[in-house]
Amino acid sequence: MIAHIFGKVVEKYASSVVVDVHGVGYEVIVAAHDYEKIGVGEEVELKTYHHIREQSEELFGFANLAAKRLFELLITVQGVGPKAAMAVLSIGESEAVRSAIASGDVAYISQAAGVGKKSAERIIVDLKDKVGLPDTGFAGTVPAKGDESLEALMALGYSLNDASQALASVPRDLPTNQRVTLALKK
Repeated sequence: MIAHIFGKVVEKYASSVVVDVHGVGYEVIVAAHDYEKIGVGEEVELKTYHHIREQSEELFGFANLAAKRLFELLITVQGVGPKAAMAVLSIGESEAVRSAIASGDVAYISQAAGVGKKSAERIIVDLKDKVGLPDTGFAGTVPAKGDESLEALMALGYSLNDASQALASVPRDLPTNQRVTLALKK
């Protein structure tokens, strides 16, 4: 499987980018807000999900590990495939989507292209307990978006919720390795 891609963006299409990695161009489907931030000629690193079907293979790319993990949770919901999951992630930053699922905001999730009210309700019912508490549940102690310590704990197999709770009481001004060590001791 292809876990991540690092290279230069050489083309942009409607919802994907082509990343040149040592002479090989990989077309990677990205969420709308990531697409807007990526420019042709820029070096990028994308965490990827390699989706293989009988008729095709697709790469879905994410700016951070938290977004990839949320995508992987979304595709576990019955009736939600990779394209619908990417549509959900395209309505806002991954933290906003996670918070909407955790708080049961059907209207927010229904904004995704191709996701109706029933699908949004199913996503919320299936994932509400898996994505963690909404932002207000931590009283401002949710680790920052792109937090390397959070991503390290998730790479070790912690869920987003468990990793966030483990880091909630760890000072943010410490280096990443010390924050992870302290979180693991708790």
